[in-house]
Amino acid sequence: MRESRRLIRIQREIAHHHPSAFLLVAQLLSLILYTYVDRLHSGRALVSAVGALVLVLVLWVVSRSPVVQWVAYVLAIPAFIFTIISAVITNPALLAWSSLIIAALHFYAAGSLIAYMLGDRRVTTDELFAAGATFTLLAWGFAYLYLAFQEWVPGGFLNGSQPGQPLTFIEMLSLSFTNLSATGLGDILPIAAPTRVLVMLEQFAGVAYITIVVSRLIGLTTAMRDHKH
Repeated sequence: MRESRRLIRIQREIAHHHPSAFLLVAQLLSLILYTYVDRLHSGRALVSAVGALVLVLVLWVVSRSPVVQWVAYVLAIPAFIFTIISAVITNPALLAWSSLIIAALHFYAAGSLIAYMLGDRRVTTDELFAAGATFTLLAWGFAYLYLAFQEWVPGGFLNGSQPGQPLTFIEMLSLSFTNLSATGLGDILPIAAPTRVLVMLEQFAGVAYITIVVSRLIGLTTAMRDHKH
């Protein structure tokens, strides 16, 4: 009982310092690290493993249900193990499955943050940080799905700058951000049916996220400001 109270007190102390901002900064810093380790298989796997631990920490802080925490741990533990193993053993099938599990963890974290933002009608500073963090989580999740589909659907993506060469993770992440934000640079194209469907699903997710979540936060923020005046 005393241990449980101590954990709750620690959660409240961390939550007071904007855990969503911590996640957003961690994601952006890992993006910088990827530019240096993208071609190094072991380096990318290590960054992915650290990122999985960061997601669990944030879910531990923002979640209010023990079930949510346990699901996050169930996803994070194999994700961490697979990424460490894939850093030592070069196995395309292992890389695909580890990418799939990490993608599931990112989507679960994004869903938890969306539920956290939609849980009340008052917009806090941490929820505004959560809006940015959720966008990065969705982008990373689809990037890992692209990485898995590259192994399962050979030739499913066409790299305009290096035709015939497999895409690196930073290229997958760039594709994911351009799709999610509806920018559409067009240097990487899905040319197989499964990859085309995956790209369309991300485009739909990006539009739905801005329409439902971001517009709601903007509306509530405006309403709170008008109420104060």
